Amino acid sequence: MLHTQRFTVSYEYPVFFGRGVFSVDNPALSNALARREPARRHRAAFVVEERVAACWPDLVGSIARYAERHAATMQLAAPPLVVAGGEECKNDAKAPLALAAWLDELRIDRQSFVVVVGGGALQDMAGYAAATFHRGVRVVRIPTTVLSQNDSGVGVKNGVNALGKKNLFGSFAAPFAVLNDLDLLETLEPRDKAAGMAEAVKVALIKDAAFFGFLAQRADALGRFEKGPVAELVERCALLHLDHIARSGDPFELGSSRPLDFGHWAAHKLESMSSYALRHGEAVAIGIALDTRYSVEVGLLGEADGERVVSVLERLRLPTFDRLLDARDASGRRIVLRGIDEFREHLGGELTLMMLEALGTGHEVRSLDEAKLVRAIEWLGARAARAGTPSRSLLDVDDAPRAVAAAGS
Repeated sequence: MLHTQRFTVSYEYPVFFGRGVFSVDNPALSNALARREPARRHRAAFVVEERVAACWPDLVGSIARYAERHAATMQLAAPPLVVAGGEECKNDAKAPLALAAWLDELRIDRQSFVVVVGGGALQDMAGYAAATFHRGVRVVRIPTTVLSQNDSGVGVKNGVNALGKKNLFGSFAAPFAVLNDLDLLETLEPRDKAAGMAEAVKVALIKDAAFFGFLAQRADALGRFEKGPVAELVERCALLHLDHIARSGDPFELGSSRPLDFGHWAAHKLESMSSYALRHGEAVAIGIALDTRYSVEVGLLGEADGERVVSVLERLRLPTFDRLLDARDASGRRIVLRGIDEFREHLGGELTLMMLEALGTGHEVRSLDEAKLVRAIEWLGARAARAGTPSRSLLDVDDAPRAVAAAGS
């Protein structure tokens, strides 16, 4: 006898765009916690990235004052926990367990909250810990970088790096709410301000030609991080990401088609090759430039459109080439090309990659021509050399052998 079990689970979460999320007069956080059970006082454990706490010295105090003002709906389970962020926390195998141990000490249950204040890497690690603690506790994300506000922080993925691979361990778990406070972007380092814009270029190229037109038109203002254009970039990019999750028919990536991973097969490999000295957004920018040029090489995309994409990335102060693209293994094959096989494994065994057939229109391919990929790499290297920047790598020259050795091990 065969019985087929079938059920549907509906997900819903608010995404707030604004400023001053910890201002006591701003009800957004309180409303988010109370939206499902408005009459209950909700316990919340706050996890804050140490770099954010350093940039905003009164942040922990602001959280305490906010909880005191909104005591009818929320209660701090403990003073906020300040932890390391960045790829350091995703590479630390002990970090999720340490966070889970803290939640256990606080007796956090499935209807309590973990509120994560930090960039995408901390959101990933803490989200992974929360998703596996009691098989999942409620998470409110307060992203603090452009990248996490416009892309990863509004999505449904969590993960940590392991065995030398990006996001090898992870989970799909929708947040309870996302609160994007644009004020928190003001203290970012210039590298992080620029890096987050790569995901906006990515989603515009595969889904929205008008949005790419906006990025091209306002690239110089965005490169200066002017508030108005940045706010528009964050919101438009996030909404496109949310629309894909809601309407793609595959929010938890059960299939092999992942259009939002345009440029990511090379990006993930470059990150590990650089021992994560390259920011994720920087690696994605290089991956976008590579896949865009490959699209030109195979005849999918016109030469002028390919040039325009690379130019926009450069105007946004993003790298489009790194000397690690030229690193080779003992056989002479470029090490970055191993990222194709690793990405195939990540997808589930069948390679499906997004390329471009027009600005705003993606085109899925099932295989790559390595010879033409090499030509694309050489084209990007030659372009960088003509511009007087033969390597846009942010690594020191002496780091290259170490990084390549790590990637090839």
